[in-house]
Amino acid sequence: MSTDMTSILTAEQDAQLREIIIEVLELEADELTDTSSFVDDHDADSLLAIEILARIEKDLGITIPQDDLVDMGNLDGVRAVVVRNLGGDKDA
Repeated sequence: MSTDMTSILTAEQDAQLREIIIEVLELEADELTDTSSFVDDHDADSLLAIEILARIEKDLGITIPQDDLVDMGNLDGVRAVVVRNLGGDKDA
């Protein structure tokens, strides 16, 4: 995880993101890596992607535009989208 993301995401938020993805994709904790593809490695479909987005919005209390789904293909991508929508790079 890059430094700019860790300074904005708390350890608790990062753990929440991992937990949401593990639950929605029905994975074992060790199956999810920062770069494993939700689609290619974990057989996720668009409905699961929307469910991940909805859970993140609900659990973290943020709003994520559906256009950002395309960037949420792995845990690192999810982190980047969350950081962007937590008030990080709004003009990105």
